[in-house]
Amino acid sequence: MGDVVTIRDVARLAQVSVATVSRALNGQQNVAPGVRVRVLDAARELKYVPHHAARSLSSRKTRTIGLVLPDLHGEFFSELMRGIDLVAREHDQHLLVSSYHGHPEELGVALRAMRGRVDGMLVMSPFVDSSALAQDLGDGQHAVLINTHLTGVGLGTLAIDNHGGARAMVQHLAKQGFRRIAFVAGPQDNFDADQRLRGYRDALAEFLPGAEPIVLEGAFDESSGNAAGHAILAMAERPDAVFAANDMMALGCLFAFHQAGLRVPDDIAVAGFDDIPLARYVHPSLTTIAVDIAELGGLALRTLLAGREADMPRDVRLIAPHLVARASTRGARRDSS
Repeated sequence: MGDVVTIRDVARLAQVSVATVSRALNGQQNVAPGVRVRVLDAARELKYVPHHAARSLSSRKTRTIGLVLPDLHGEFFSELMRGIDLVAREHDQHLLVSSYHGHPEELGVALRAMRGRVDGMLVMSPFVDSSALAQDLGDGQHAVLINTHLTGVGLGTLAIDNHGGARAMVQHLAKQGFRRIAFVAGPQDNFDADQRLRGYRDALAEFLPGAEPIVLEGAFDESSGNAAGHAILAMAERPDAVFAANDMMALGCLFAFHQAGLRVPDDIAVAGFDDIPLARYVHPSLTTIAVDIAELGGLALRTLLAGREADMPRDVRLIAPHLVARASTRGARRDSS
């Protein structure tokens, strides 16, 4: 029971060579997908820790923090990393950054590759099902989760109140007199998107009883927002307001409406979520739910650093966003009749 698990044990269980295990665990591409899955499953089952990690864990601190994100592209992630980096520099810490490009199966590879090389980890896993995350982190790993739906594992979590933010936006639009409010949703397997959609539906029932939800598919990027905008333009009865689940999709909608000659907000209002820096500089400036993204990242690292020398926080802390009303929804009050 007390024996140290070696790479040979993983190779034996996965029925592959030691070299194949090494390539799979280090994320190299020359491994067949089925073989990679078999190796990762075996490593997880055996709770394998690479030898370099075992050495590092028993020696001095690395002064390095691991940051594992679903993507590195876009203003949200650049702002998040900016906030984390500012705090890291304040505390003389280095960052080791990895992205799994939105592929859940690559998340475990990134986490295991960091074990023992870092003193703690900041992890964002936005998938609705994040059950494998606890095993991939490993026992005794200091970690703080960001916007990650994972309960009962004893890890501190910082999360945006997505439901409350979406509810506030629908309430704002209803107060402005908009009655047909469409929603551009995010990816179906994304927890943030799920909570924002739930907030939209709940608020619609609360503030506009009897109004039919109008939900369009999106993927948290400009192109899907633009596609949703074109789908709205083709509707026989067009909504008078569009609430996109993030700002990038809202900007895609804005572009589609500008191309079609619609005036925003006179012909149709547009709102988003996140308050990325670009939101205030487009025309018209974008009404949105503001999340201090950089501060979210900085707070996550402060929480991790504060907890390394004592017990890690075990609770989920909700970060309350707030409404920022700008020109894309102002001055277009509709007749409520």
